[in-house]
Amino acid sequence: MKTTSFESLRKRLLKNKEFKKAYDELEPEFALIRMIIRKRLNNGLTQKQLAAKLGTKQPVISRLESGTYNPSIKFLHRVADALGAEIHISIS
Repeated sequence: MKTTSFESLRKRLLKNKEFKKAYDELEPEFALIRMIIRKRLNNGLTQKQLAAKLGTKQPVISRLESGTYNPSIKFLHRVADALGAEIHISIS
């Protein structure tokens, strides 16, 4: 059985115009998730430790980082504060 790497699968799927459109629309969310995970890891924090700093539970951080949770801007500010970061939002 041949396995397909994520990257080769992504490249193949991106050739489909409908898939690419949906993928591109989600990119800002993916970018935010990558930034949060990177900042958490750079701070040497586990999901559980970050959750404790926020006064919440680890599954909340897991849902945030997996993209299955739609956080409020207020919550994102709390996350940024806990990570020693800032949030900059713009509409263009």
